[in-house]
Amino acid sequence: MESMLAVGIAALVIGLALGWVIARSTGGRNVRQRRLAQQLDALQNEHTRYQAQVNEHFMETAELFRRLNDSYREVHEHLAKGASRLCTETDAREELEQVQRDHQLSYKGPTDDEGGVEPPRDYAPRNTRNDNGMLSEDFGLKKEASENGSRSSAT
Repeated sequence: MESMLAVGIAALVIGLALGWVIARSTGGRNVRQRRLAQQLDALQNEHTRYQAQVNEHFMETAELFRRLNDSYREVHEHLAKGASRLCTETDAREELEQVQRDHQLSYKGPTDDEGGVEPPRDYAPRNTRNDNGMLSEDFGLKKEASENGSRSSAT
């Protein structure tokens, strides 16, 4: 009976020791998991705060653009009322036509007597009517062919 009691006490001590070792080793994991959970919560809170700041920024930007459009509309209406009140229609039409004439682009081609600028070409012009032009495959070969008559035919 004493041996059974001694074995029971020894088993209890060994069980407590094993339980303590297992609890100690898994307790570190739990602490680490708690730290990671806290970090995750902190990052989620920071992300939520950032999203709120972005939303607030774009809402304020939209409001500022709305005010800008309203101001532009008010200025346009003010100018239209002033123009209709201060100018007659014929004066306004003459002024617009004058502005159009002043800003109108005029092209003077190569045949103009005033020495207009010729636009760039996307091809090489011929020097004479019988010339093939620079883009021809045999451009510049006539002289070489007459000088090297036998060499060009041999190749």
